[in-house]
Amino acid sequence: MNRRKFITKSLLATAGLSLFYSWQIEPFMLEFVHQDLPIKNLPSNLHNKVLMQISDLHVGNRFDWNFLIDSFKKAKTYKPDFVVYTGDFVCWEDNAEQFEQLKIVMKEAVLGTLGTTAILGNHDYGAEWREEYVADEVSKILTDSKIQVLRDEKVNLSGLNIYGFEELWGTNFHPEKLTKTINPEEANLVLCHNPDVCDLDVWNNYQGWILSGHTHGGQAKPPFLPPLILPVKNRKYISGIIDLEDGRMLYINRALGHSYQVRFNCRPEITLFTLKSI
Repeated sequence: MNRRKFITKSLLATAGLSLFYSWQIEPFMLEFVHQDLPIKNLPSNLHNKVLMQISDLHVGNRFDWNFLIDSFKKAKTYKPDFVVYTGDFVCWEDNAEQFEQLKIVMKEAVLGTLGTTAILGNHDYGAEWREEYVADEVSKILTDSKIQVLRDEKVNLSGLNIYGFEELWGTNFHPEKLTKTINPEEANLVLCHNPDVCDLDVWNNYQGWILSGHTHGGQAKPPFLPPLILPVKNRKYISGIIDLEDGRMLYINRALGHSYQVRFNCRPEITLFTLKSI
């Protein structure tokens, strides 16, 4: 074999292995990410409690959703005090079968000992994010699974206020009505599926943490380069911690599920936050 043929075959073999890895291996390499979450005015009894964030399940026919059930079983071993789900429970394909699939998956849902909440994502609003009956049915399935759905609503869980925004691309996005009710003297946390909301004038001087999803971290991220595809206007909103430099801190979860079964340099994630008093 001459040098040129050797190099060509080596490159083809490397490409083939990379494709197999990104299709059949990394999409199922769940990572539990541990992160401190300092919150002002946090009650002392909540110091060091664990809040788990799960995002973007995308239940549907684009990948084997039994991976989600297996991931939930692993997550339950951490016995989280709080669990928050930050949207996109289905990967909508205009097929009511996905409601039944979601019911099966959510039978194994991870629940917090002190409370469990959820917000909706764009896929939870059906075709072109405009089908409210899809959002209502997803919400009902979650409620039946003992998860409180927040649709521009607030819930107080043992002294921690959790504010859940409606979906930016949906039909009911009016968070400014909710943020007007935030008391800065209390312990507050905001759930917002799409991090682009951080750049809108709806925050009423809120200062604190925002937990988001939506981006999946780009799913396929070349080493040392930004993702090729990112479903946000603000390209800095990829994943992890982002200091918004105005008293707000953003965390973007890389997602547990996938819009399509491909991941490279961007493993599926469940986040475990340890609450800290400051």
